[in-house]
Amino acid sequence: TETKILLSSISAMIAETTTFPIDLTKTTLQLHGESDSLARPTNALRVASEIVRHQGPLSLYKGLSPAIIRHLLYTPIRIVGYENLRNLLVITGGSFSLPTKALVGGISGVIAQVVASPADLVKVRMQADGRMASKGLQPRYSGPFVAFKTIIQTEGIGGLWKGVFPNVQRAFLVNMGELACYDHAKCFVIQNQIAGDNIFAHTLASIMSGLSATALSCPADVVKTRMMSAGKEDKITYINSYDCLVKTVRTEGLKALWKGFFPTWARLGPWQFVFWVSYEKFRQIAELSSF
Repeated sequence: TETKILLSSISAMIAETTTFPIDLTKTTLQLHGESDSLARPTNALRVASEIVRHQGPLSLYKGLSPAIIRHLLYTPIRIVGYENLRNLLVITGGSFSLPTKALVGGISGVIAQVVASPADLVKVRMQADGRMASKGLQPRYSGPFVAFKTIIQTEGIGGLWKGVFPNVQRAFLVNMGELACYDHAKCFVIQNQIAGDNIFAHTLASIMSGLSATALSCPADVVKTRMMSAGKEDKITYINSYDCLVKTVRTEGLKALWKGFFPTWARLGPWQFVFWVSYEKFRQIAELSSF
């Protein structure tokens, strides 16, 4: 178990660093229009180009450090937790159908997200700071540790778990789609001899799981991002996730719940490809069985 935790952490760090600019673009796109209902329509490519033009290429990695910290907690808990629960069910003779995999994946994601939510909050706040800097405003935080300290001082310890409920909802949906679909798709590809237990099977499974996870989780992801981004100084505040959902739909329409769908999927696909291929390869090097 300790080896799996270490390998999943390393794989997550590689995947997060590789795909982080896409995540920053997604977050910026989801926040677009939140404070200005008359803001012009935009897209992922325009958002990314504006970030680079106004803040420089390195700004695409704004908030990377708390993202890495988050995945050092989040990914091992959900990945290793899912595998241990799966193995326990198999050993006890229980059925491990697709609905059971979905439930186990969702539960693993919820536990992991509750633990990692403070780091996720700091990541979103620092990404949102990039938008403030592009408008000539002073960023709220100079680094992740300053952000943690400032949030505790101004909002209390509980402030670190702001948005935890939409975060947990999203984590349940993401992992229900991601872990269950990857596991099921990989078994399907291998059992039907489409490919062996190799990089081709891992790639196919990661693409399918990324698409299903995005479709299920995008509305919750938009709500989570907006709630976590909002500070006390912001004009628009939300009482809870339902209030954020209603205000978003009322001011921007139902389609706003799928803002950032393409960059979300464009990130989840490569993230899962890099993660699963790396993780499966590391397990092979460590002489562990395939996931």
